[in-house]
Amino acid sequence: MTPTESGCTLWLTGLPSAGKTTLALALAERLRGDGHRTEVLDGDEIREFLSRGLGFSRQDRYTNVARIGFVAQKLARHGVKVLVPVIAPYADARAAVRAQHTAARTPFLEVHVATPVEVCAVRDVKGLYARQAAGEIAHLTGVDDPYEIPEAPDLRLQTAGRPVAESVGLLHGLLIKKGMA
Repeated sequence: MTPTESGCTLWLTGLPSAGKTTLALALAERLRGDGHRTEVLDGDEIREFLSRGLGFSRQDRYTNVARIGFVAQKLARHGVKVLVPVIAPYADARAAVRAQHTAARTPFLEVHVATPVEVCAVRDVKGLYARQAAGEIAHLTGVDDPYEIPEAPDLRLQTAGRPVAESVGLLHGLLIKKGMA
């Protein structure tokens, strides 16, 4: 890390199977290749290790997002490029994370990985859409539980039909434009 380099949080929000984690991991590899200290705070890993025991009620989802935001802000404050691929379905929870970053004067960018639910259901990386359709699970974000689309993200990234490398290029370009890469 150069003396002038600072950390930041790049928050990738979208539906399940939108491509958030795939993009975060690919961007992390690119950033590390450029010599940046980078960390990916994957929503599934956080739920397993930091938020174990939380369910999927609105309050539990808010708590989960707040925990992830807290860790991201602390890492970013210490010069790490933090990539956060999480669903984070509620606008108020995302706004609270942004406000926390702003209060700490830590750069924060929100990216809406805007993949249509029909495309996500075809990708169905974890089999969630199939399980929901079979009645095995309920409260699937974007299907029978709400997802509040970000009104003014720093970038709205359409991934349907776009190669991962191209999407990563757009994310990297956003970081460069904002002076964060």
